[in-house]
Amino acid sequence: MDNRLNVTYITFDGHVEVHKYRYLYFVIMFTMYILIISSNFTVVSIIVIHKSLHEPMYIFIAALLINSVLFSTAIYPKLLIDFLSEKQIISYSACLFQWFSYYSLVSSEFFLLLVMAYDRYVSICNPLQYSTIMRKTTVNMFLIVAWILPACQCSVPTLLSAKTKICKFHLKGILCNSTVPKLHCVSSILLNIYGLVVLVSNGLLPVLFILFTYTRILVISYRCKGVRTKAAQTCLPHLLVLINYSCFIAYDVLIPRLEHDFPKIVRLIMTLQIVIYHPLFNPIIYGLKMRGIYEHLKRLICKRV
Repeated sequence: MDNRLNVTYITFDGHVEVHKYRYLYFVIMFTMYILIISSNFTVVSIIVIHKSLHEPMYIFIAALLINSVLFSTAIYPKLLIDFLSEKQIISYSACLFQWFSYYSLVSSEFFLLLVMAYDRYVSICNPLQYSTIMRKTTVNMFLIVAWILPACQCSVPTLLSAKTKICKFHLKGILCNSTVPKLHCVSSILLNIYGLVVLVSNGLLPVLFILFTYTRILVISYRCKGVRTKAAQTCLPHLLVLINYSCFIAYDVLIPRLEHDFPKIVRLIMTLQIVIYHPLFNPIIYGLKMRGIYEHLKRLICKRV
């Protein structure tokens, strides 16, 4: 506690040999951050520039990639500062903001994957009604809800935590995520119940809906040979991203429930995979597996070579 400024600071205890390898950590993470920004915005730029890609499916992909960049920006700058600092600390208010940003954007990704699944479902199962259902206003509404609704939901536990007294000042991690409630002096039943409701509504229900829609698509594809290729080309990337993302978020949710003697190095590696692997995974999958994007990306690379 800084009495002069009346600011509460939280210490990150999840770093491994940071004083010994600080510059190596910094170079690696800075390189990853640049790669994440450049790769995601390259695909987004291709979608924006080429009018042939101004379709709901590609618009949702662009929104998903922008969300990945926002997610990384909520984490990487603070990580880079910590690597070069003598003490890995953060003010409690800044920690709450990172916590809010982290889970708001995580929830937004699930909602974006949900609307992408719905888009594919309408396109493949009801192609004659596609243009009527997926109008520009509908797409814009989906995008607004995908970002605004999670932000509103995640603001509630953030505000409740801001008014809750904390007795612990060390986090077993390198960022403010699901371990933040462990700082509270008393576990809040209201906060736990609300967190469970948000987890179900923003995570479990979207995943179940996505699996349902893709099951229906697979059934239609099996019956109609003409749509098998289209279904495989457009649905496979979405499924890969969903599976990859769900596995990492499942681990993140389980962090507070892990044993206290869980190896610190394993925690660090898994956390780094969440912040490195997935934001890079998205542009690679969509850039290589979506033919419309891949063709333009290949031309761009050939021109530069």
